[in-house]
Amino acid sequence: MTKHEHELTRKEMKGPDQFQVAFGRAAAWVASNEKRVAWIVAALAAVVAVGVGVSAWTGSREKQAAVLLYKALEDMEGVISSVPVSALSAPTFKTAEEKQRAVLAASEEVRRQYPSSEAARTATLAAGEAHFKLGENDLAIAAWEEYLRSAKDGDSLRFAALDGIARAQEAKGALDQAAGTFERLAGEAGFYRDRATLERARVLAKAGKGAEARKLLQAFPTDFKDSQLRPEAQEMLARLGDK
Repeated sequence: MTKHEHELTRKEMKGPDQFQVAFGRAAAWVASNEKRVAWIVAALAAVVAVGVGVSAWTGSREKQAAVLLYKALEDMEGVISSVPVSALSAPTFKTAEEKQRAVLAASEEVRRQYPSSEAARTATLAAGEAHFKLGENDLAIAAWEEYLRSAKDGDSLRFAALDGIARAQEAKGALDQAAGTFERLAGEAGFYRDRATLERARVLAKAGKGAEARKLLQAFPTDFKDSQLRPEAQEMLARLGDK
């Protein structure tokens, strides 16, 4: 028996749904575009796994800002534990909220001391994710929109902000807006276009717009012939059923 359209959830999709995983996807793309600025590569690596250095940053202020940014990124990799875990190099926090508040505090410090630095721009992305995980969707959207205003067209991390905005809009119940943002994301980030299209179809189905969702999913094998997400699109289409 197929599920009703409104029962489709992001959790049912097998693909990534976390900010850090999205960064990992971007890292692979950046690796094939050697002309991208070195700080982007450093930021991506830091989010995926703590351990990035600051040598890629140029200029005294950028290096100082990078040191502060490292604290925010390190907190993002922190562990939730009711007792201190001395064997771990990552920070430990008693609760998830404490962890996200620490990320926010560290991010805001970068932005306060070095507002025009590249580190501050990256910290804005981290702040948006922390707000989102705290359920502060409007603040998350505001942070990510701030990043988009400062990011140039073609910036390889714009997709992370757009993906975040769409997720926050969905969490607020603004499904039409979320679908529109995923559509924008598909248009801007070629390497993420297949995932963004699947997300858009899922949100459309959730909004009761099954016909639009089916149209996207039926065209998916043709539009994305080499995508590894084709089986996932097929499964989603099967869940929607015929009408």
